[in-house]
This record gives sequence, C-alpha cells and structure tokens, in this order.
Amino acid sequence: MEGLHTALTPEKRERAPVKQSHPPKAAADVNRDEQAVDGVASYTDDSDITERESRWNYALVGSGLGVWDHNYRLDKKFYSQTWKSIRGMAPDEEADGDYEAWLQLVHPDDRDFVVNAIERQNAGDPDYHIFEYRERHKDGHWVWIECRGAPVEWDENGVAQRVVGTDTDITGRKETAEMLAQLSRRLDLALQISDIGVFEADIDHGTVEWDDRLIAIYGLEDADRFSAADAWLSTVHPDDRDRVSETVERNVNNETGFHQEFRIIRGDGAERIIRARSAFFIDGNGCRKLIGANWDVTEEVALRNDLRRAKDLAEARNRELEAAKESIEHLAFHDYLTGLPNRRYLDKMLEGRSAHCREEGLALAILHIDLDRFKQINDTLGHRAGDHMLKHAAKVLRDSIRATDFVARIGGDEFVVLCIVDTPSKKIATVAERIIRELRKPIKYEGHDCRFGASIGIAIDSGPKLDEKQLLLNADIALYRAKGSGRNRYEFFSNAARRTILTAKRLADEILIGLERSEFVPFYQPQFDARTLDIAGIETLARWQHPEHGLLAPDRFLDIAEDLDVVSTIDALILEQAIADRKAWIREGFAIPRISVNVSGRRLSDPQLGKKLRSLKIEPGTVSFELLESISLDDCDEAVSANLKKLKKLGIDIEVDDFGTGHASIVSLLRLSPKTLKIDRELIRHLPQSAEQRKLVRSIIEIGRSLNILVTAEGVETADHVRILQELGCDMLQGYALARPMSGLKFPAFIRGESWRQPEGEARALQTDLRRSVGRPTSKTASR
Repeated sequence: MEGLHTALTPEKRERAPVKQSHPPKAAADVNRDEQAVDGVASYTDDSDITERESRWNYALVGSGLGVWDHNYRLDKKFYSQTWKSIRGMAPDEEADGDYEAWLQLVHPDDRDFVVNAIERQNAGDPDYHIFEYRERHKDGHWVWIECRGAPVEWDENGVAQRVVGTDTDITGRKETAEMLAQLSRRLDLALQISDIGVFEADIDHGTVEWDDRLIAIYGLEDADRFSAADAWLSTVHPDDRDRVSETVERNVNNETGFHQEFRIIRGDGAERIIRARSAFFIDGNGCRKLIGANWDVTEEVALRNDLRRAKDLAEARNRELEAAKESIEHLAFHDYLTGLPNRRYLDKMLEGRSAHCREEGLALAILHIDLDRFKQINDTLGHRAGDHMLKHAAKVLRDSIRATDFVARIGGDEFVVLCIVDTPSKKIATVAERIIRELRKPIKYEGHDCRFGASIGIAIDSGPKLDEKQLLLNADIALYRAKGSGRNRYEFFSNAARRTILTAKRLADEILIGLERSEFVPFYQPQFDARTLDIAGIETLARWQHPEHGLLAPDRFLDIAEDLDVVSTIDALILEQAIADRKAWIREGFAIPRISVNVSGRRLSDPQLGKKLRSLKIEPGTVSFELLESISLDDCDEAVSANLKKLKKLGIDIEVDDFGTGHASIVSLLRLSPKTLKIDRELIRHLPQSAEQRKLVRSIIEIGRSLNILVTAEGVETADHVRILQELGCDMLQGYALARPMSGLKFPAFIRGESWRQPEGEARALQTDLRRSVGRPTSKTASR
C-alpha cells in the first residue's frame, strides 16, 4: 500500500503545492552523491554496480521491507515483491497505483489520517516521514503497515517529482503491544481491586520507587514517590524495625525473595499492620533490585486474633460442658417439665424394643401424639398455662397405657408411645381412643375452662425386617393425615396415605422456601362505585408465584399454610407489599382511596398485631381488614376483641366478608360496627333468575344502610348483575364483569386504559343508562 497511498495525481499536486523542505540539487551534485556511496569513488564499473544492487536487494528482502518508488516526472511507479507480499499479492501481480482504489483499502478509521499524512510526506514534512495505518489484506483481514518515505527529486518550483520509501508489516508488533497493554491493564486492575501497593527498590543506589496505592497505604506525600530505603525503614514501627531490617538484609544477601508482616506508623500517626512480599532480581544493567507488594491487613489480623480468642474461649467452655455433662448424665434422658423420657431416651428404647420384636416375632406399635389447640392456649393464657397443659397431658398418657408400654415427650406438644403387641390393630385402636377421650376433657386453670385434644398417628410393623426409624417416620406420616382430616382423631399408616402425606409435606417445604424467596405476591381486584363506576378501592389477594406450577390461588396452599402456622406471615407480607404499591401508584398520579386485605383468625389472635401494624405507619382510612368467613364474630375471644379495638384506633377499617353465608349475625354487626360488609358471591350468582335472591340482597343492602355500613357485592360477573345491583342500591361492585385480579405491574395500565368505561364495554352502557334514569344521587351516596 505504501506506493499507492503516497501517490498523488499530478492534478492534486498542482492544486496543493508543497513547501520545499529540501531544495533540489544540481545535476552535478546528484552525480557526485551517487559516486560517493559507501566511500566508493565512482560507479563506472558495471560489475561493481550489479554487485552493489544485488547486495541492497538482498538486504531489503531479508529485512522484510517493501520498497515503493513513485516517479511523477517519468509517470512510473514501482512496487517490490515484498511490498506485494505484505498485501497478499502474487509476485507477478500488477499494482496499477490507482490512488482512489487503494484508498478504499485503508481502514475507515485511518482514512482521513492517511490522506493528510501522504500530503505531508510528499511535501517533505519530517514529522510524516514515518506513519502507521491499517490496510485490508487480500484475504480480508487488516494489516498494520509502517510507511517510511520522503521526496528525493524536486522540480524548479520545489514540488516533489519523485517519492521513494518502504512499507513494513508491523501487525505482529501491534498485537504484541496490545497484548502487553491488556496485561498491564489487568495487572493494574487486580492491584486496584485488591488495594495492593507496589514498590521497586534499587539496592545498589539506595532508592525506592512507590506507586500511588503504596503511598496511600503509608499515608505519605506524593513527593516521597522516589525515596531512600532509610526513609521507608523509618515508617516501620520501632519494635519491628530491627526484625524487618534483618529479614531484608539477609534475603538480599542471599538474593532470594521473602514475605513478612510488620507494623508501620503512617504519615498521619495511625498504626497499621502491613503484609509484604518481595522478589529479588538483577536488571539488565547489573543492578540488584527488589520488587514487592504491600497491603494493609490490620482488619484481617484483628479478625484473626478475635477468632483465635473465640476459639480458645469455646474450647474452655467445651471442657466445662463436658465436665458438667458427666455430672448430670443421669438427668439427660428425661424432660425437665413433665418428668417423661425425652427424645434421646426414646431413641435408645426404640432400638432395644425393635431388636426384641425382631427376635421374638412380635409387633411394635408407635403412637405419635400431637396436642390440638395447645398453641392457642399457650399464646393467649401464657406459658405457665401451656406448661400446666403439658403436665396434664403427660399424666393422662401415663394413666392410659400399660406398665410395659413406654411414653416420651419428644418436643413441644408432641409425645410418642411404644407398645409391644401380638394382635395389634384392635388393641392399639382402643388405646388411641382412650387417650383422645381423656385429653378432650376440659381442664381448669385460674378460672378458665381450657379445652384441647389430640391427633394420633399409628404405625405397626413386625418381622425380621422391622425398621424402627422408618416405623417412626410412618407414624409421623399417619399423624399428619389425622391432623389434616379434622383433628381429635387417630389414623393408621398406609402406603396410600404415605404418598398423600409426602406430597403435602413436599408442598409444605415449598411454602417455607417460597416465603424465603418472596414468591408470595399480591394481586389486586378493583372495587367500583356502583353509581359512577369510579374505582372506590381494591381488594388485595394472595397469590403464590410457584417456580414450577406457575401462579397458584390460595385454595392450592392455604390449608397447608394453616398447618404450618404461616398464614399470618403471608398476610403480613401481602399487606406490606400492598401498602408499598399504593404509595407508588399515588406517586404516579393514580388516586387509590383504600386497599383491603384478608386477615386470618390466627393473626387476629396475635398479641403483637397492634405493635406490628404501628411499625407500618398506615395512613388512617386507607386500609381495611377483611374478616374471613372462618372467623366467628359472635364468639370472639378476648385477644381477638382487643385486636379489633386496636385496629380501629389505628384507623384501619373492618370489613365483614362473605356476609350471608359466613358466621356474622346482625348482633355481631351491631357490636363490631364494620365499615363495609361484602355480600357473598353465592347470593349474587342467581340474582337475574331469582326474585327471592333479589329480595334477600335488597334486605341486606337495607340493613347495611340502616347501620351506616357500606355494602359491596362480590361475584359481579355479568351486565345483568351490574344493572340489578345498581337498581337495588348496592354501594360497590366487585367481579369479573368489571375487572379480574391482576398483578401490581399491570394495575397502572388498567387504570389508564379505563377499559371498564369503553363504549363497547357492558359496564359503560349500563352507566350511561343509569345516568339517564337517575336525576341526581341520593344524599347517603353523595356523602360517601
């Protein structure tokens, strides 16, 4: 490319006259120069000329230089074979020297530069005798070329008439330079990330060169970048100085690398701990040098010391515990509260009795017992009441089994009974029935009648393959089935039950994992003003974004969540997210009057509920709690009643859900004074077909109006539902006819689109008819 890129057409040279950097020489001077090369007096001998020409040719070929010669006076252009080889051309391939065609081969990013460089080179500018650029090789890749050239002949006006030069392929050099640059960047980044400072010490001249990081580590000024070795040693803590100096001197004398830790006094007076590694080498000038890295390990050393002290303390405590264990070993097999054997004792007895049954051909039965409603008693009446119940349960179990049977408390409110029998099922069923019957009897505690019961899982096995661990697991599976079937009952283990229980247990594990991974998310279903169809609120619904099964409704997980006692946790998570979403929507300009969330009976019994809600700083009047149908409003205990009062003080409204099919009576409405009651969807479904249903719904609406309670209809799924409920005077509507539940991300778009108001929408048509038929709103509706 050299020749081509330096070739300016005569027209361009005339348009761009070049300043003469070297004045043209007279012919006699040129001849004298030609005769004086290499000290030879003249070139009169043809053989000598041939020999010299051959020598220069071989030298050029061997050096990889591609020669080009542009003689504008004779209109001749010459390109050597090496020049062609650099570009992938064959030795006999013609290079026509077309400037514009060649220019298209130059890399687009270099093109403007090359045009300017050629003009300056042709003008004899010494700054452009050498320049670099990229040119496309014949096989398509880019080749880096170093172009060297200069004018050698000028006309009488100082315009270059002949430009001669060489091109060199420097692609390898460029790749090597880029590789070195990348390595340098990586090294610098690694040092920067690890906060390591680097130095290089000239031992023979007594100087040390510091990098910026090392200066920062030592707290020195930038002027100390090049300092004497003694200046560095002066920063070392006096108590470490001799040791450090001796280490450096010994390893320098041995010409070996080393590493060590020492303290320094920073320039700002702070004491820090430095870890240093150094390597010895001799440079190209024979000077002895050390190169090394330092980094601050003060915090690391402090942590190491803390861990060592903690380890020593732990070992001392372990020795104390071992000594204590030896002295109280005889008490380690019993539960301190009930006096029953504990889990450790159970494991020992289970192993022994299993071996006995295998040897004698007897059957071993395991009864796994779990107390029902124990937690509610413990939470509402306190731990002392719970302890009293556990002691009573232990006495009942002792009195209900034979002297040869074994009973243990294995934790919390769980017990295990071991029985060796010959005709198992009937006898064991009798024992289980007796235990359940006795535990269901009320217990007096400080004036309270405490009632609880028991669920029992039973597993029986015999024969030489009896596996006590599997048998205990089977009893646990049977217990799970008993609790899931209604409690206060017993269940025998079966393989079918095992498969069912394992599936439920797997789902239970997934629920707990889902809570850790925040897989439970709120979905929102808008509630609409029946008169205007404006959004009056939203009901927040819990959904489980299961990683395998997709979006799950509560009917897929609520029962098991109840068993796990995590419904309150799910309620709390949904409430927090709903509050956050509402604030976000308000910031976006969407006015959401209020949100309603479901609340379980167990959460209403939580004595810490008021404290937890206060921490959320809920704006009064913006949140409603929907009391689920499982909550009996006519039979609220003290904890529930107290929490309902706290909710009102916090400005949280109460809504009665599923009115008409749940547990709420008129008396409970008078006592509770909820903000809203929701008519169950079962009463709404047949409104268009049933006059009796319309009368019933009208009565409920009138009851709500008389008690100043808003009435919301659920299950509004058709245009007829909307029309009839508007005619009956219902306050708010909720159902698929207007909007389905949606995620928080979709809610803003739903509000913007106002699809429920579109002309083609059924709700919009109903709204238009209503506005024609109603002159103005009633005073009660207007006041809301």
